[in-house]
Amino acid sequence: MFQRDRAVLRPWTVACGLMLTMGAIARAQDTRQVDEPKIPSACVKLEPHLKGALREQDEEKLDTERIQKAIDGCKPGMAVELLRGTAASGYFLTGPLEMREGVTLLIDKDVTLYGSRDPKVYETPNPDAKPGDPIKCGTSMPRPAAFPVQLAATAAARRGGCRPLITINDAKNVGIMGDGTIDGRGYAKILGKDYSWWQMARKAQPTDDLYFNPRLIQANHADGLVLYRVHLNNSPNFHVGVNNTNGFTAWGVHLQTPTDKSLDARNTDGIDPGTSQNITVAYSWIDNGDDNIAIKQGVSHMSVIHDHFYSGHGMSIGSETMLGQSYLVVHDLVEDHTSSGIRIKSNVKRGGPAHDLIYKGVCMKDVPIPIAISPYYTNQTVEPFEDPKYTGDKIPDYKGITLQDIYSETPGDVLIAGLNDEHRTQVMLQNVTIKGIKPSQVHLFYDDLTVRSPGTNIPLRESANQTVKLAEDGGKATEPVGDQPDPCAGKFVPMQ
Repeated sequence: MFQRDRAVLRPWTVACGLMLTMGAIARAQDTRQVDEPKIPSACVKLEPHLKGALREQDEEKLDTERIQKAIDGCKPGMAVELLRGTAASGYFLTGPLEMREGVTLLIDKDVTLYGSRDPKVYETPNPDAKPGDPIKCGTSMPRPAAFPVQLAATAAARRGGCRPLITINDAKNVGIMGDGTIDGRGYAKILGKDYSWWQMARKAQPTDDLYFNPRLIQANHADGLVLYRVHLNNSPNFHVGVNNTNGFTAWGVHLQTPTDKSLDARNTDGIDPGTSQNITVAYSWIDNGDDNIAIKQGVSHMSVIHDHFYSGHGMSIGSETMLGQSYLVVHDLVEDHTSSGIRIKSNVKRGGPAHDLIYKGVCMKDVPIPIAISPYYTNQTVEPFEDPKYTGDKIPDYKGITLQDIYSETPGDVLIAGLNDEHRTQVMLQNVTIKGIKPSQVHLFYDDLTVRSPGTNIPLRESANQTVKLAEDGGKATEPVGDQPDPCAGKFVPMQ
């Protein structure tokens, strides 16, 4: 039985010792008053039918129909609760589910909702298909055009092939909650194939082939969506995509892929909002090997607060910025072994305006590129340190970026670049420290940089060229900030 009165999240403190409430910080960019979600009462409780480990024959005993029936019949404001049953742990096995307005899917502790390995159940209906035509889901094909640009709002439709495991479409105030787990089984061999979802994705990479894998959760026109405390594991593709939504909260979410670190997963982004506003991701733990969070185009008023990132590409904006990203605050973020830390990525084929972005209180360790603000995106894990000379008219333009109280315990590269003199990147740095950084690790082009006391240890003067304009607070702000107590001590804790 789910313990609805369990208090697992607490207010948090910043270095100055002031106590801040979630609502006070969220109002900085997410315009809503955001409080810790509450678990609704259950309209129906489902017991597991599966016993022990999943078996091959269990694919013929999917729970899809009974879970969907319960969701369809539940009253708004109530939950369909998946129970553990009498065993030490409970298992459910399902194909795609569609959430209904106001209904919560509540997964109890020690319960796992597994995704089916059968591509046929995920196949997107195709009205043009003829009898006997092969399905797309679980297959790959050569990409019809090199380096295409997709709008975030239509990316899922253009992919085709597979439906998500959980869809929220034109449904408000939906919840996915509980201390249990949704496991997409990206590691498992697809039925009828000799490869897993992840193996197919990796095989498609060298030639940039299209491949068709299901996402874990996809939301569209889903105002008021809440993810709370749930564990999201081993998605075959992106974990959470949210489009055309006003009001989305992820609070206390634990997202990990792959859970078995001996395995290789590809293109398993954590949380990717697009064409949406008023978003908060708080108190969450993300370890997924790709973009931990990737803010797609058309997003405004978003707060990322008191989160921990592990294996992945860091706190990303882009690569599509044509419709813009604006009014973001990232506060009290810990990044441990991500490939990049603060990352804004785009290029002239998919760029646009990104402005009013605040990064404050970010701790990093073993991050090769702590800061990458780049118009040089080349569809790789990290950006090159010089212009790849693409041609296009969709120009990245970065303005009003604040970097404050940023600390990396280990050295790494810093890239801050504008595309040209007409599209200069504007950044303010205050109390920014990258321990052990050398001038050769700093890459600056077409920048307007303002440095405020107590300054930064990044050797900006030594690294600046004629395209860089540097404004200093009192003329001393770019001098080394000196030894100081490590503000990130004790923050690097294991994934939870």
